[in-house]
Amino acid sequence: MKIFPQYNPATKLTLIAASIIGLIACGSNDGSDGSDGSDGSDGTDGVSGSPGLSYLNYLLANNGSENAGTVDTVNQSGAVSKSFSTGANEGIAIDASGDLVQAADLTDNAVRTICRINQRAAGGEYSSQYDREITGTTTGLANPKGIALAEDAGYVFVANLNELNISVFGTAAAGDVAPVATTTLSVKPWDLTYDEANDRLFIALTDGTIAVYDAYLANGFTASAADRTITPSNSEGTKISVNAHGIAYDRASDRLVVSDVGDAASATDGAIFVISSASTADGGTQVDRHIYGPESMLGNPVDIILSGTELRIAEKSNDAVLVYSNIFASGSGDIAPDFVSSTSKPESLAEIHTMATPTDVSDTTDVNTVRAVAASSNSTNISRFTTNLSAVTATFTGVTTIESVTFDIEGDAYATYGDETDGGIAVLNRVSKYRDSGSLDTSRDRQITGAATLLVNPKGLDVDSHQGAIFVADIGTNATRTETGVLIYSTCAAGNAAPLMGLYPSGGTTPWDVDYDAETDKAFLALTNGTIAVFDNVMKKLGQGVTTVMAEDRLITPANSGVPVAAPTNMHGIDYDPVTDSLIVSDVGSAAVADDGKIYVIAAASSASGQTGVQVNIAGAATELGNPVDIMYDGKNLYVAEKSNGKILRFDDILKSAGGDIAPDLSIDYSAAESVAILPQHLVR
Repeated sequence: MKIFPQYNPATKLTLIAASIIGLIACGSNDGSDGSDGSDGSDGTDGVSGSPGLSYLNYLLANNGSENAGTVDTVNQSGAVSKSFSTGANEGIAIDASGDLVQAADLTDNAVRTICRINQRAAGGEYSSQYDREITGTTTGLANPKGIALAEDAGYVFVANLNELNISVFGTAAAGDVAPVATTTLSVKPWDLTYDEANDRLFIALTDGTIAVYDAYLANGFTASAADRTITPSNSEGTKISVNAHGIAYDRASDRLVVSDVGDAASATDGAIFVISSASTADGGTQVDRHIYGPESMLGNPVDIILSGTELRIAEKSNDAVLVYSNIFASGSGDIAPDFVSSTSKPESLAEIHTMATPTDVSDTTDVNTVRAVAASSNSTNISRFTTNLSAVTATFTGVTTIESVTFDIEGDAYATYGDETDGGIAVLNRVSKYRDSGSLDTSRDRQITGAATLLVNPKGLDVDSHQGAIFVADIGTNATRTETGVLIYSTCAAGNAAPLMGLYPSGGTTPWDVDYDAETDKAFLALTNGTIAVFDNVMKKLGQGVTTVMAEDRLITPANSGVPVAAPTNMHGIDYDPVTDSLIVSDVGSAAVADDGKIYVIAAASSASGQTGVQVNIAGAATELGNPVDIMYDGKNLYVAEKSNGKILRFDDILKSAGGDIAPDLSIDYSAAESVAILPQHLVR
């Protein structure tokens, strides 16, 4: 396996030396004259000031003859810290996981997702191993421009310029797929902004108006016409807009800011409008503020972003990013920007916010945050239960023969499947929240499968959302991959994407499940010979260019009273708790026996090696453990997918349990249970 990583997702970037490109402090006042000195002469003039801009970083998409297809990371002063080649050139947005979503009409019409853009190295480029795209004739994309995200619901909205529509795709989709829906327009759209809290979509149209769709998701994206159309007007009621492009919405004050390029061939007729009461405005609407004229430098303001009251403008014809430090201040007319940074042919802007911080489901350590339990059966179903296992609350039909399922921090499910020949991972959009009674839909979901993936018969998996990595234990082999092991993929990968790295236990031992701990950068592998392999510095090694690790750093052999646990022993489920440094594993014993399953708790697991005493040992007829194929710990209680007896079990306060032949505290029948996962509050609607 010869795979070459392009970035280090385990460490923060070392930013390249920042260079300020043509900073101009426009519209500032000269400092006041100094006071007279004792000899009666005037003091020296003060230095010209510049506005006290808020500290931030933003992404700038370029679209000139020399820089199209690149995105720069820029700070509030216009200093560029790195450039990345996305291969796309139009509107950009950043999701809660830190992925860049960008429209493209440079060569092909597409929507590309660049994984963890802020963690990628300077000078990097789009890679089908790390990233994905929606492209092809089925997509219906024709010169897509602006991008907006419905983060919670899991949709990307695309201003599809030459098809006169808004195209809606699931945020997990990839390939040549049809949109979930399209909203037909009578005028070409250039940009859009979505207020997810109020389910309201604002669309900037090239005739200078703004189309408003209320209850956009609730109405299924297919309204025959906009609920309202806002026409920016002056105090006499005369329309003053020509060609709306950029659009931003401030929910707190219910105000829209819209940029107007006027005649695209003119470098002097651009404008900015501020519109109040945007959620109810309709028809000719007098603007609060209208900025235009030669001092404004507005010619082709193609995109805008709001950061509090600061407005940044991608001014394409005049090659600059313009900043108004308080766009909501009063005053219209020919007003110069407060700050200007020179840059070549800017196309789109997106502020880099602090990314989502919730822990992944396998790393959750606070039982009070757990709101639901998910499980997969060895058929096609992913079900959700109440935490007390009293009822099934939702069921999603995934793909044939699901093996194991887990979730990322945005609620997408990752499910393995395989048939000893071709394996894969289905990435299922927002299953933890919204997909009751749903099924796999290529307009929303995607699969990672194909010869290059090396997947044959994958079982347990884990997702590290913050580093953008999927860990998959594959028990199969074929002519291409002769060792069983754990394969690591990008969370943004799609289709026939090669793994980034492979972890192979020594002696050809087979792993059934894996738990990766980001805090210690360790991967714990449950092996079917009854031992546990520990791989240290996993993502650090990947960042150093290591793509294959052929032996574990340590091997743990569970023991009772100094004697290794008796055969048959066959580790399956595994979960590491970093708070207590405890490792919990399930042992199915003989797969043909329905009453010889066990649960072990091992203390000081991060440093354990060799024969290691078991702190808690649960086994016996009362436990109902026969084939406990998967487990998950919620910070206090342990959930178990018990396959041979068709149940989901819960053992409470597991780390303090006396062990032995004890009954589970809770259970619910679930035929052919294959895996189990907990769902924290942020993943449950």
